[in-house]
Amino acid sequence: MNHFHDIYPFTAIVGQEQMKKALVLNAINPRIGGVLIKGEKGTAKSTAARALALLLPDRLVVDGCIFGCDPADAGGLCPDCRKRAPDLPEGKARMRVVELPISATEDKVVGSLDIGHALKNGEVKFEPGILAQAHRNILYVDEVNLLNDHIVDVLLDAAAMGMNFVEREGVSYVHPSAFILIGTMNPEEGELRPQLLDRFGLCVEIGGIRDVDTRVEVIRRRQKYDDAPEAFIRSFESQEEELRERIVRARELLPGVGVSDAMVKMIAQVCIDMAVDGHRADITMMKTAATIAAYNGRTAVNDEDVREAAELVLSHRMRRRPFSEQQMDRQKMEQSIQKSQNERQQPHHEPEHRHPHQPGENATPDGSATTRFAEGQPFTIDPATLSVPRRIDSFKREGNGRRSVTESRDGKYVRSRIPERAGPDIALDATIRAAAPRQKEREGTLAVKIGTSDIREKVRERRMGNTVLFVVDASGSMGAEQRMTAVKGAILSLLIDAYQKRDRVGLVVFRGKGAEVLLPPTSSVELARISLQQIPVGGKTPLAHGLSKAYEVLMREMMINHHTIPRLYLISDGKANVSMGSGSPMDDARGMASHIQKAGIPSFVIDSEQGFVTFGLAQALAGDLGAQYLRLEDLQADKLAGIVKGIGM
Repeated sequence: MNHFHDIYPFTAIVGQEQMKKALVLNAINPRIGGVLIKGEKGTAKSTAARALALLLPDRLVVDGCIFGCDPADAGGLCPDCRKRAPDLPEGKARMRVVELPISATEDKVVGSLDIGHALKNGEVKFEPGILAQAHRNILYVDEVNLLNDHIVDVLLDAAAMGMNFVEREGVSYVHPSAFILIGTMNPEEGELRPQLLDRFGLCVEIGGIRDVDTRVEVIRRRQKYDDAPEAFIRSFESQEEELRERIVRARELLPGVGVSDAMVKMIAQVCIDMAVDGHRADITMMKTAATIAAYNGRTAVNDEDVREAAELVLSHRMRRRPFSEQQMDRQKMEQSIQKSQNERQQPHHEPEHRHPHQPGENATPDGSATTRFAEGQPFTIDPATLSVPRRIDSFKREGNGRRSVTESRDGKYVRSRIPERAGPDIALDATIRAAAPRQKEREGTLAVKIGTSDIREKVRERRMGNTVLFVVDASGSMGAEQRMTAVKGAILSLLIDAYQKRDRVGLVVFRGKGAEVLLPPTSSVELARISLQQIPVGGKTPLAHGLSKAYEVLMREMMINHHTIPRLYLISDGKANVSMGSGSPMDDARGMASHIQKAGIPSFVIDSEQGFVTFGLAQALAGDLGAQYLRLEDLQADKLAGIVKGIGM
């Protein structure tokens, strides 16, 4: 919605070549389906997205059309332009970057009833939304993983079809909405659902530059830009123009690019061998390979185009178990390409034997290799028999998303609905929209005459879910490989459930003389898995310190997010030999446990004690915590499943 004038030049961005290539390919061929840029903060994601608009030539538009329709595209005209065709006044417009705010409601995105027109004339008229403004422009969504899933679904549907279908509040309208979709996200703040990831045509994962000289060049260029932006932009004008002309030539060449049967077969074989779901990857890969060929000034797709397209298209579509690394297996991809090349060279010979290391139709999906935790394989969650009381306020948990509908009035207003019965949380805007077309037929002296059937209520959503904090005994008594492996397996199983519910997870470890927060609560369970691998083991057992640190972390989390539901998992044998002061180590631990119970934090104690002689210390501690007690050897999948499900919503 904003047009930026002093934009950092696209060609001035240092490094990040794959990201820049993915953006340029979408500029050449928007039908690729957009690009998702994943990476840590400060890696030029937003800068590159905004700079792309300046590379693109002016567009021919229908003068006065709110959608900026292309007068040369009779099939893609909006309803108003279609009525006026073929005598359409022409004009030119610059490409714009239209930003989709994280707080955007469905009305703002898809459009809604024009209230002013309806009140004045008693007629239904469509008021365009962000998807209308984005037509033939760039739609930029920063932190796309923080958007409401429903909004993401809407914009990805429009991106795929090139049209926006509106059916709401008496409005039935269809308008073109073909745009270049650019989404950026920081994986540390949580992942997109696989179903939504698949809807992005390309995906690039970037990181900070580690080469000193290159980083120095980044600093120098940025300083020059900040000191004199206009002079800096002029210094890159020739490079910008060269790339702009290359994009224009590629656009003109693209319709004539051919993809031979051999290349299509190679694309299909690679997708099969890489075990991606569905057929969207194959189709996108073919479009991308053709676009790469056009960018390189060729009219035929070759093996290298397919190889480069696979890197961009498949990385986020790899079928995988939770927490497996989302990375391309380049060796497997090369084997697949080599196999297609060999078959092309010998088209009349069927291979008698498959090479034992060569992937095939029944190859194991990429990323499904056995996890490092021997006892922690994913399992199906069964209905629970154990549960804890739900909050009275209370939530309606719909699905596994990080945002859920709430019946209270403190959530974010996202849409409206017809209420079952009248309540205090009326959606005034939606109510007026519903009443507006009926004003002429109603009697009365009120400025706006509202009937009972017009009433709409607000549907609110807010972030909610569990904050799961693992408190792990990493003292010397846990050093036996079998015990720590079992502990890690148990935690991994619980992490899988947190992944499915989009809960926040954290990790506290106590050993030696104190406790440390190995991972503060985060929405990225991938970070939790990595931290789990790095748990240090050895030293004494400062149990009270671990409980104190856990209490501190959870209380801080509840202060920041009033709607989170804390969960504490203590994994220990219950022994303590380090005090917090001059008292008994065990008394300190039990006192801290009682403090946690009084704070109302639901807890679970998983006893790691082994051997014929047991002291029952963990069980006694569970009593002080008011916690559910379990033994480590009891944590088989079927038993753990009931507990995991029971403590959820």
